[in-house]
Amino acid sequence: MTAPAPPPPEARFTALFESTHRALLAYAVRRVAEPEDAADVVAESFLVAWRRIDDVPAGADARPWMFGVARRVLANARRGDRRRLALADRLRAELAVAVETPPEPDRDVERALARLSDDDQELLRLVAWEELGREEIAVALGVSRTAVRVRLHRARRRLAEALAALAVPDDDVAAVPATVDDRPAVKRSGPDGQVMGRWARAHHGIEEAR
Repeated sequence: MTAPAPPPPEARFTALFESTHRALLAYAVRRVAEPEDAADVVAESFLVAWRRIDDVPAGADARPWMFGVARRVLANARRGDRRRLALADRLRAELAVAVETPPEPDRDVERALARLSDDDQELLRLVAWEELGREEIAVALGVSRTAVRVRLHRARRRLAEALAALAVPDDDVAAVPATVDDRPAVKRSGPDGQVMGRWARAHHGIEEAR
């Protein structure tokens, strides 16, 4: 029995766009100075995807693959090699409804994060902002899952050290000692003693990548 023919490239590209463009727009808008520039990044990413439609992984791997493309486009844009595309107009029109305003970040965590290298920041944000698991991060960064585990462990440790360096007497923010597996926890005590802060709340934030 003859296997069914795969969908044509146009149908595959349309499905890829519909399933990933909002997540990519949110990813880009968090990393550019002006929200309008995010549309250009996403448009460029989908141009790459169209040119390489046969290389796009099937199923769930398509999403982290697109994050990897967007990451490389951002790197090129930062070097001044930015191209304007007609698709950007449509994405700009959707920007207001497609991207929710992110919660106010914990200022101490943001200050500590700014002390880390670009690679550490990107890795921790992929966990806390984009909620990617280790295997998805490995696809997005083009490295092995083991490399992600090692880099994430080191990035967490450096973040904990940066938080500890920022701590001052009587401050209500402290770096909690690492757990058994060396994962730092960020604690902000409220009146009821509960842990607060977006980085510590969202799916354990930086503390755990699935």
